[in-house]
Amino acid sequence: MKPSILVQLDTDDQPSVFDSVVAIDAGAEHLLRHHGITPENVRDRVYGAIFTRGGEDLARTALFIGGSDVRRGEAVLAAVKKAFFGPMRVSAMIDSGGANTTAVAAVLAVEKHIALNGVTALVLAATGPVGQRAARLLARQGATVRVASRDLARAEQVCEAIRAQEPNARLSAVAAGKAEETAAAFDGVAVVIAAGAAGVELASAHVLTQARDLKVAVDLNAVPPAGLAGIDVMDKGKEREGRVCYGAIGVGGTKMKIHKAAVKRLFARNDLVLDAVEIYELGKAMA
Repeated sequence: MKPSILVQLDTDDQPSVFDSVVAIDAGAEHLLRHHGITPENVRDRVYGAIFTRGGEDLARTALFIGGSDVRRGEAVLAAVKKAFFGPMRVSAMIDSGGANTTAVAAVLAVEKHIALNGVTALVLAATGPVGQRAARLLARQGATVRVASRDLARAEQVCEAIRAQEPNARLSAVAAGKAEETAAAFDGVAVVIAAGAAGVELASAHVLTQARDLKVAVDLNAVPPAGLAGIDVMDKGKEREGRVCYGAIGVGGTKMKIHKAAVKRLFARNDLVLDAVEIYELGKAMA
């Protein structure tokens, strides 16, 4: 059997050290790191991957799309898939900014404690890459999802984008720029995932005190202050005020396991494309 080769396609000026280390720990025997990847220059990298091995050996080469800009990563993935033809393809995974694996880990943490079908969930800072994916995955599992943002128009755009992917999704855009708006957004909510920028409090202790129906809270911010007041970054299924709480590091262990498992899965076949939904299904099977 030929050695496994992971081609790291990073849209940033330098390849991510984090993604490189995880790839090696996941068992990639050789790692080829490329930076400055764009939809325009990625084709020749793809051709280098698919024209060098044939038959079953194609499964021993795979592509990992990363970088800090999720939109750029998605455009690169589209160009990668366009470069494939017939059996000439290799498996590919996208996890720009860790958005897919983080969102998947957050949703799986929630599902340990509550069935999502029929519940009302709130995603704070839902217009960011992690928030968008968390909202989609929650809706896909049957939750009624409130997509919250300081900018209501942007929240509505996210709802439309998710509906294009999940036609049966039950979504509503809500404003959460002011304390009273955020408090109203929590009314009747059983699940909240806070996916905001580092060091930004999205819901105060006063707001959370009023959220009487809240059962599971996940805060993905690892930098003080917490995105959800009162949640510790290390919380992992910790009960606080009658609610099950997760902090960023509490979710991070699962994120890392899913990331490594997804990289390993790339070498099982030569025709996998692992995006948010596929990575969720992988994580669900591991749970």
